[in-house]
Amino acid sequence: MKVNRIHHVAYRCIDAKKTVDWYVKHLNMDFVLAIAEDLVPSTKAPDPYMHVFLDAGHGNVLAFFELPTAPAMGRDTNTPDWVQHIAFKVDSLEELEAAKARLQASGIDVIGVTDHTIFKSIYFFDPNGHRLELACDTATTEMQEKLDAVKWDMLEEWSQTRRAPKHAAWMHEKEFH
Repeated sequence: MKVNRIHHVAYRCIDAKKTVDWYVKHLNMDFVLAIAEDLVPSTKAPDPYMHVFLDAGHGNVLAFFELPTAPAMGRDTNTPDWVQHIAFKVDSLEELEAAKARLQASGIDVIGVTDHTIFKSIYFFDPNGHRLELACDTATTEMQEKLDAVKWDMLEEWSQTRRAPKHAAWMHEKEFH
């Protein structure tokens, strides 16, 4: 068996309506489905919820659960804020910069444009505290081939040393920026 694609990715939200409204307004996602139950289908636990689904493009679906009877949302305090995030692809640097300007005009703090050599991105938070990234690819075919050629060696070295392998140190050299 090979996975076809991600069916949906689900996160918790504080308020389902505010979350849907925010994603529709700021990321132009379509609201595609709402499911509400008093019992969890898989466990039959009495835990009412609202489950909302948004179209993130090309068959990708982002979903949220509002859980009104559960304790307040938290996060893994042992994981830095920058690690857990959802990254969405945009088509061009112009689109990325326009999105940054629109978000900032709406009062949303934005970090970046950050140059990762093979893509550029911006970072910001949704109203639930989830970190989001918008990214546009900038890699050349040569860059992609170089990274593809070393990925397994890098992973193996990391697994042995837990130190950053230098197989792709070229990504931080000026000639590629």
